[in-house]
Amino acid sequence: MPDRWLEVEDAITYHAKGMVAWSVGNLVCTYHGGVSRLTGVRSELSTRSIIAIKGTDFMPSREREPALTNAALFARDRYLCAYCGHQFRERQLSRDHIIPLSRGGRDRWMNVVTACKVCNGKKNNRTPEAARMSLLYAPYVPSRFEHLILQNRRILADQMEYLMANVPKHSRLHS
Repeated sequence: MPDRWLEVEDAITYHAKGMVAWSVGNLVCTYHGGVSRLTGVRSELSTRSIIAIKGTDFMPSREREPALTNAALFARDRYLCAYCGHQFRERQLSRDHIIPLSRGGRDRWMNVVTACKVCNGKKNNRTPEAARMSLLYAPYVPSRFEHLILQNRRILADQMEYLMANVPKHSRLHS
């Protein structure tokens, strides 16, 4: 199960500690060490773009939601306001709580949508029904694979292929 992005140095460290269970993808880096007095061979460690680490705590994705950030939320919702349906730039958007926090709503993926600042102000501290504003799409919790894509990093082609092969069919990333 994918967990997070690593710096190349961290991946090499996992290799050096013998903690890599498997790796796939393109070779991205090789680090060279010293020369062995016994063999005269220079040591080297290489890493591929995708590694699985042994001994990490595994918690099924259904029990652990990815971190909720505005950037990931706006990307999940394709920068579309859930009320007016227009597409906006990030600075023109806000996080809207379907059930407002003051009314017992939670700051979780299933209770938030992207809203333009005008619609969010119009909805104010009410539910969509009370504000007479219909949601144009439903919220959902992104999978761990989708969340890594939504973090908006520079993703290598082989990494994207690996992640997209495991993104659920209902994801907005497929449209």
